[in-house]
Amino acid sequence: MAEAHQAVAFQFTVTPDGVDFRLSREALKHIYLSGINSWKKRLIRIKNGILRGVYPGSPTSWLVVVMATVGSSYCKMDISMGLVCYIQKCLPEGCGPYWTPQTRALLSMAIFSTGVWMMGIFFFRQTLKLLLSYHGWMFEMHGRTSHFTKVWAICVRLLSSRRPMLYSFQTSLPKLPVPSVPATIQRYLESVRPLMDDEEYYRMETLAKEFQDKTAPRLQKYLVLKSWWATNYVSDWWEEYVYLRSRAPLMVNSNYYVMEFVLIKNTNIQAARLGNIVHAMIMYRRKLDREEIKPVMALGIVPMCSYQMERMFNTTRIPGKESDLLQHLSDSRHVAVYHKGRFFKVWLYEGSQLLKPCDLEMQFQRILDDPSPPQPGEEKLAALTAGGRVEWAQARQAFFSSGKNKAALDAIERAAFFVALDEESHHYDPEDEASLSLYGKALLHGNCYNRWFDKSFTVIAFKNGQLGLNTEHAWADAPIIGHLWEFVLGTETFHLGYTETGHCLGKPNPMLAAPQRLQWDIPEQCRTVIESSYQVATALADDVELYCFQFLPFGKGLIKKCRTSPDAFVQIALQLAHFRDRGKFCLTYEASMTRMFREGRTETVRSCTSESTAFVQAMVEGSHMKADLQDLFRKASKKHQNMYRLAMTGAGIDRHLFCLYLVSKYLGVSSPFLAEVLSEPWRLSTSQIAQFQIRMFEPDKYPNHLAAGGGFGPVADDGYGVSYMIAGENTIFFHISSKFSSSETNAQRFGNHIRQALLDIADLFQVPKADS
Repeated sequence: MAEAHQAVAFQFTVTPDGVDFRLSREALKHIYLSGINSWKKRLIRIKNGILRGVYPGSPTSWLVVVMATVGSSYCKMDISMGLVCYIQKCLPEGCGPYWTPQTRALLSMAIFSTGVWMMGIFFFRQTLKLLLSYHGWMFEMHGRTSHFTKVWAICVRLLSSRRPMLYSFQTSLPKLPVPSVPATIQRYLESVRPLMDDEEYYRMETLAKEFQDKTAPRLQKYLVLKSWWATNYVSDWWEEYVYLRSRAPLMVNSNYYVMEFVLIKNTNIQAARLGNIVHAMIMYRRKLDREEIKPVMALGIVPMCSYQMERMFNTTRIPGKESDLLQHLSDSRHVAVYHKGRFFKVWLYEGSQLLKPCDLEMQFQRILDDPSPPQPGEEKLAALTAGGRVEWAQARQAFFSSGKNKAALDAIERAAFFVALDEESHHYDPEDEASLSLYGKALLHGNCYNRWFDKSFTVIAFKNGQLGLNTEHAWADAPIIGHLWEFVLGTETFHLGYTETGHCLGKPNPMLAAPQRLQWDIPEQCRTVIESSYQVATALADDVELYCFQFLPFGKGLIKKCRTSPDAFVQIALQLAHFRDRGKFCLTYEASMTRMFREGRTETVRSCTSESTAFVQAMVEGSHMKADLQDLFRKASKKHQNMYRLAMTGAGIDRHLFCLYLVSKYLGVSSPFLAEVLSEPWRLSTSQIAQFQIRMFEPDKYPNHLAAGGGFGPVADDGYGVSYMIAGENTIFFHISSKFSSSETNAQRFGNHIRQALLDIADLFQVPKADS
């Protein structure tokens, strides 16, 4: 209990002589330093708010305008066209000995200059917003940029040349446009044509025509009205209805996992890896709070929306009976840690100073060395976050709303993030293909009670020092956590480093208070609920088949020799592989981002097209000439790239129909067309994983510093989930999930079909391949 005593600033004892006060100088010092640190953060946020609010202006530019106005006055030139004199007349007279005519004149010029400066900022912002609404550059052929686009790019660079902070462009980003109903209906019908016979297509065409003529105009008016009023007409509804209102378990169904570098190893010491990684994460959070992270820019000039980064840390999903809630705190000074069935609270700061990596290593090692057993009901407690949301919400209200259980749960939910110290060892061995799949399975669900699936993310450290993440999906999409992960792995490897024996650099402070063990009082009734959730989670985890592999014959470098985008190449290969696997085509989901718009998240690319199916059928028939197959492939690739660009520029299909469906529900309007569209299963759900969003190192110089991407569970019970990372010039990582309970799917079989499809398409273009 030594750490508990150190946390008390003062104590008092009632004696016959009176009250005896005892002050703890050390505790008071920590309280004082924490207060100073808190005020520093407030001042930094105020300063950043001002600088962000006047971007692309700056205090320097204001001073230049003031000096120009004052200078012109001394040169007997009135650039204000009489406005300075008018302002001077409006100012009160005789307010003291210092209120001279000269003072009034200077103040008038300062007021005028500030007005001109603010008008200039408004003009520049609106001009930048107008420029960023232009997306024609995305549809131009590579190497054939028009003169208009070149002029546009110069203008954007000029207006955004001053060094921006993370959120500087937010108010200059355009709003996501609402597509027209006829355009969306036409694109929808085009997307389902290869999946339907003539009779089914005619029926759907009739439903769509009826919806377009009768129901849609009224729904569209409400949606357009929302787009005028709201920052983004999709994102709030998408977060609420797709994520927070879902009552299914988060584990497998919603959360996804992220792997780390798999071809190099910094150290095998579990606590040391965590020491550097956690320190790097808090360094990133500090940069995030101070807005020192550069905005992600497409082509180096078009800013992406950064709002999803706001809830990366200090965020927890709180279960509810009908809908969950995302709880985000402005700050958190600790992390919650799980090891061998016990929960701990580890402070990240000593006073106002962030703990050094060696200090954090010492704290994690203290937990690893702690021999105390779990308290009754504690070991499987986190299974509540892996089971049904309603059951968790009811248990939370019944057993965790007061007393020590509430205090302990608060320590977890108010933590910066969650850390799991696993007893198992996992790593990728290129000689043992199954090792990557086992690594992925451990990250996706673990043993169903050693992850806190409600936290924004859980850092998982295996016994041999291998790391990974399990990430909750509601608060942000995968590229956001990928940005953090790139920074953390790059900082750990190239800036923090390790000693020759594999420990963190520096000498730890042994006087630091030990990690605090969380205390629980879990009644028998609650343990029954925990066991029930554990059984639900175990059944779900055991049903997931995950097959991960590294495709070595070629990567991005040789794909480009086919004169197509790497993503289109892989997507068409997935269509070929799926047809060989199932003997039919299916509705295919590929996630694209809409972050060129304010608060944009994702849009769906329906990558099973008439062009791709024509190519696949020709490949399967085997009677076509190579030149014909090449032509069909190029048409399919061109179509896919165009659809991807349309989705990125706000002209997708599914988010528009989703919002129209919600409006119809709010208005009590029945639409057979929308009901059928929204019930169609995605039997092939795919996603490409972003990489190298920040240049922490040169990939060509360190070719083995490759993270293997990550994955997710299947969306449909009889379908596949596929994520892939085109991890450089010579390799691609695939993560394929399916369910054992489906007799129609087999993740490993599908993976083998993907391998063969990639090779077959490469052979069409006689692309030389490395030895596999």
